[in-house]
Amino acid sequence: METAWNEAHLKGDAAALERLWSDDLEVSVPRMPVMSKAEALTFARSGRMRFERYETSEIRVRRYGDAAVVTGRLLRTRTINGKQMDDDWRFTKVYARQGGLWRVVAFHASEAAQP
Repeated sequence: METAWNEAHLKGDAAALERLWSDDLEVSVPRMPVMSKAEALTFARSGRMRFERYETSEIRVRRYGDAAVVTGRLLRTRTINGKQMDDDWRFTKVYARQGGLWRVVAFHASEAAQP
């Protein structure tokens, strides 16, 4: 699931993201308003942001029945409105099994602490 998430962002594949995301998804990331699935899909489909790099590491998965929590580090290089930016984030993703499929119900990221 994590690989599919990363590849969908790199390819700008909004259809793949739509399949990964629960209908009640909530996304909370730095410098952006909190977004619902519909809002996040609209943004993904807009083409305003392109990723040159989308890499996760330090992944830890904890499963609790039909829910799972994934934490890790995310390094991204993105171009938005013609400006390239780098992100170094810590993230938490919550998955829930819905209708036999694992879907992301919440994604939160914050700036990683720097040494």
